[in-house]
Amino acid sequence: MPLMLTQGEFVGSLDCGTTSVRFIVFDQYAQIIAQHQLPFPQYYPNPGWHEQNPLEIQAHAEACIEGAIKSLVAQGYRKDSVKVIGITNQRESAFVWSRKTGKPLCNAIIWDDSRTKNLVAHYEHVLQTKGLEVEPGVWKRGQEGIDALREICGLPLSTYFSATKIRWMIDNYPEVATAHENDDLCFGTLESWLLYNLAGGVKRGLHVSEISNAARTLLFNTKTLRWDPMLLNFFGFRLSIVGDIVSTSQVYGHIANGPLSGVPIGGLIGDQQAALIGNKCLSKGEAKCTYGTGAFLLFCTGNEIVKSSNGLLSTVAFQPGPNAKPVFALEGSISSAGSAISWLKDSMHMISTSAQVNDLAAQEPTSGGVYFVTAFSGLLAPYWDSSATGVMIGITQYTNPSHVARATLEATAFQTRAIIESMVLDSGKDVQNLKVDGGMTNGDLAMSILADINGTDVIRPEMRESTALGSALLAGAAIGMFGWDLNKPGTLSEVNTKGTVTFEPQMSAKIREKKWLNWQRAVERCRGWEAGIDEEEEDLLG
Repeated sequence: MPLMLTQGEFVGSLDCGTTSVRFIVFDQYAQIIAQHQLPFPQYYPNPGWHEQNPLEIQAHAEACIEGAIKSLVAQGYRKDSVKVIGITNQRESAFVWSRKTGKPLCNAIIWDDSRTKNLVAHYEHVLQTKGLEVEPGVWKRGQEGIDALREICGLPLSTYFSATKIRWMIDNYPEVATAHENDDLCFGTLESWLLYNLAGGVKRGLHVSEISNAARTLLFNTKTLRWDPMLLNFFGFRLSIVGDIVSTSQVYGHIANGPLSGVPIGGLIGDQQAALIGNKCLSKGEAKCTYGTGAFLLFCTGNEIVKSSNGLLSTVAFQPGPNAKPVFALEGSISSAGSAISWLKDSMHMISTSAQVNDLAAQEPTSGGVYFVTAFSGLLAPYWDSSATGVMIGITQYTNPSHVARATLEATAFQTRAIIESMVLDSGKDVQNLKVDGGMTNGDLAMSILADINGTDVIRPEMRESTALGSALLAGAAIGMFGWDLNKPGTLSEVNTKGTVTFEPQMSAKIREKKWLNWQRAVERCRGWEAGIDEEEEDLLG
């Protein structure tokens, strides 16, 4: 007699980050019922380059859905217990494919790739000289041109965002250039590529861009909430390359194949905005930081766009429905957080697992005067210096691996403080506490250091898959599950409340400020270094 399976009511989340993809099934309290995770290959063909294969990512995503549903069924639940799924993704990475064939035209260029430094310099020169056409026949040049671009999209020119990556592809890959010329080129960030394929690929032709991801491209107008024709023209793009703008919570389509065939896809959102929602920072003045490969701090500003004068980004946080007002945020990003710990493990061989960094750092009460600016890919907010490189200073014969490990944890805490100070200046509102998630937050010492250096309570939930949870909440809200409504935070009061830990500052204010001044001195020494291989090194390398 066949086993009778139980009918449940769950929400799924496809969470595709920088190095792995996972599918998690949540219940209404954010308890994880089933999950499956797989790493996918990374490609580094040249120094500063970072690529991924779009087909490999898609295959891993589908395998994770299948694996999680097998686990769900093994626990006695019917697969149709998953009523809706959301998708959350690494942001800024650029994916391009053919509208006619549905196939990728080249590898994706990933968010932390720095190959477009020369293009950024070129466009800065264009803004200074020719300028930016802000409306037909009206140009702004020089600093006015630079300010005008940021006024439109809320972002500075940087290798970080998608537009220069697309331009590089068109300029360097003939097949991409040909597709662009023939109106056959589709561009999207990862949520766009995943949805396109899950919903039927070229047969359905569903090409959309979710608003929080679109806002990270340098092509989106934060006032009109649409693609900006002047910015598309500035970078030399046809309007046909971009998809239709959609909200963060609505039914976009249905899964075409696999164990969840027919299930609606009801939430799309960039990973950092998803973590803001997963941490339930839905009201003005609430802040979260996600510590993964990099670190990303978002401060909710409500329905108001707050322009930053202190090196932060003004960005769309989420739009809780097609007819809802968008919620905005100030954001600051750190390029190297967990990746600095990986460097200690993989390159320096000081630890054998990332978790051991806390044990190693705990062997010394201080960093012994060592300061480590982990600018492996330059400095992001609030410094925005792509020519900065990593610097470790204060080293003496007394320095040992434990000091270095502690300095590595402190580096992320100091960069968090730099962003928080900018947020306070921009918003005029103190950050009372910081909600955290991500792999680095598993270490109690790392969180204690974060609280000490920032002088702020750090709040860590027991279930820290906040990114996946955010897209699940959006998807559930899109079809009215569990009464969830992002416009009414009270409807989420029972979500993810178990096992929360608060880390309070223990360091004296005097020591905190002395260490902060020393950190700022270290940052100044790493700036403007212009990383690269000089001619002599090139000769040695052949």
